[in-house]
Amino acid sequence: MAIVPIAASAIRLNQPVPFALRDAAGLMLVPRGGMVTSEAVLKQLSERGVYIDLGDAEAFKKAMAGKMDSMVRNNTRLGRIAESEVDEKEVLQNYAAQGTPRQVEPGLSWDGLVTRAAGALRDPQPEEFLSRIDRIDDGLLSMLGTNADHALLTLIHGASTDSQKYSVHHALLVTVLVELASRHLLAWPKEWRAPLRRAALTMNIAMTNPQDQLAVQDTPISTQQRELIKSHARQGQAMLSELGVTDSLWLAAVAHHHSSPSGSLASMEPALQLARLIMRADVFAARLSPRKTRRAMSATAAAKSAYLDENQQPDEAGAAIIKATGLYPPGSFVRLANAEVAIVLRRGLRANNPVVASVVGVNGLPLSKQIVRDTRHKQYEIKCSAAPHEVMVRLSVQSLLQLS
Repeated sequence: MAIVPIAASAIRLNQPVPFALRDAAGLMLVPRGGMVTSEAVLKQLSERGVYIDLGDAEAFKKAMAGKMDSMVRNNTRLGRIAESEVDEKEVLQNYAAQGTPRQVEPGLSWDGLVTRAAGALRDPQPEEFLSRIDRIDDGLLSMLGTNADHALLTLIHGASTDSQKYSVHHALLVTVLVELASRHLLAWPKEWRAPLRRAALTMNIAMTNPQDQLAVQDTPISTQQRELIKSHARQGQAMLSELGVTDSLWLAAVAHHHSSPSGSLASMEPALQLARLIMRADVFAARLSPRKTRRAMSATAAAKSAYLDENQQPDEAGAAIIKATGLYPPGSFVRLANAEVAIVLRRGLRANNPVVASVVGVNGLPLSKQIVRDTRHKQYEIKCSAAPHEVMVRLSVQSLLQLS
């Protein structure tokens, strides 16, 4: 059973809880609809640790995001959003479960999706392009529905440590980011999400192979490369039309994914709203990825680059991305209060309280075995993020997924 922690302070005395409360082993402490009837019991729960099912947590985080929207609209700064005392009790009472995850295709993995996407984007063929994109999109949604934290952990860790197959890895990461972020833009119709994902996946179709070359190139960008970078959005729109794409939102979002202006999303036409979210996710993902000529940024620096727009003002689309991933997304590195360095395993119910696993000890040496830490505890609270090049360890993604 997949479970995640929740703050015991969110529980109201003598009020029915809308989902089962469990301990760290998944053992039920309070059944759905049960009540905590005394401060003593609440204290015991707090000391023992309270957890809920992953499916319940995903819906709870969506409700929490609704409470945070007003902070974004009032230009609350990034750090304030992360540390804010949102009224979890009120959200808890208004919570409602939101369905069951999709079934994942047997044997499907993120590596498998990378292979599928590489085939579709590097050598697109009109007779099969749309069906291949549909298959990739279905697989991506299935795996996200099963465990979004695993998706972020796999893709962000991969992006920050490996520059091979950059274009396809980047496209999948941006697609995951915009899908998760769109769930926090409560005014958006659900019908926008499919063209949004497809646009994010295919935004760089006109320069898939050249983008891979740029990621490992240690010489200055040539004039020809610069021209391709400048024109690839419009070229991509034209290529997609030739490949059979007729969805106007998909096509326009690709065409404008580098030119959508800053400002209130509601003031923009739909295609520009989609393009703006893709644009900010593109920036965020790129900052997390190394190039031959630059190092990957820390998660905090990448978050800031997405959150603040061209005028250094809070960006609504960027804020949705940070609310979806947290300040310290799975796959990124952080430094803890006890001087350990850890990798983020999964998001917490607050942006600055993810679950992490220490990988470097207080002596600066790699740990022989990763140790899960709860950053809600003062000893293990996060002091700052760390850039990948600062953490000299090689990690097995599969081992990290098992820990998470």
